[in-house]
Amino acid sequence: MNRRQFLVSSALVSGTVLSGAKSKLRIGVTDWNLRMTGQVEAVGTAAQLGFEGVEVSLGRKPVDGKLPLDNDELIGKYVAAAKAQKIGLAGTCLDILHVNYLKNDKLGQKWVGDSIPITKKLNAKVVLLPFFGKGALETRAEQEYVGDALKEYAKEAEKAGILLGLEDTISAEDNVRILERVASRNLKVYYDVGNSTNNGFDVLKEIPWLGASRVCQFHLKDKGYLGEGSINFPEVMNRIMALGFTGFANLETGSPSNVIANDMKRNLDFIRKSMT
Repeated sequence: MNRRQFLVSSALVSGTVLSGAKSKLRIGVTDWNLRMTGQVEAVGTAAQLGFEGVEVSLGRKPVDGKLPLDNDELIGKYVAAAKAQKIGLAGTCLDILHVNYLKNDKLGQKWVGDSIPITKKLNAKVVLLPFFGKGALETRAEQEYVGDALKEYAKEAEKAGILLGLEDTISAEDNVRILERVASRNLKVYYDVGNSTNNGFDVLKEIPWLGASRVCQFHLKDKGYLGEGSINFPEVMNRIMALGFTGFANLETGSPSNVIANDMKRNLDFIRKSMT
């Protein structure tokens, strides 16, 4: 941790925001929580609801041995939609890693490599690499295996200008061990405040400890509506913004009322108010 990160961390743990710290944080949404997984129409829906970006699923069922979004015509539709709606493609989710686990399936490694050029063509910057369920990182050996497996792909990501993001159920410290093992500026933590809270970690301490340089993106979620669960989102947003983080924080929220548009707008409005 450098001096700046130490000062930010110390100030935030004591509940103080550093004066002059500014954030260009943008709020996006996942296509799967819009219930529009892999649908170009998710771009327009996200824009209509007031989001600044949409996180795009790469798909779980291969088509002719390729990821579903590995299709130039479809990629072109996404790029055109984002331009027309004047929002960003916040990143991609390599959700096929829920099927081919990166910790023990060579095919999972192939998908990581394939995801990088797709994400670049979409003019996005981040690929989310998920580790959940049977694919969760449960041992130090699995963490080390994944780190070694990602060394080659991190180099490819560097050349393409793409960030690979680890989203998982382990601590910030364990994630940083993987980052240090890979030793690439293009492998970072995709920090999910809901997942970390549910696994017993203190997000208000982990976020400033990680610092902006080790996080590529955030997921914001809790049980039910934001603000009604156990997570103190005004303080979470305080920590994120005080870092000077300039990327996306994406809502990965459910729909308690089962009316997606209303619930997403409610959660978005709450987060925006929490940022003031």
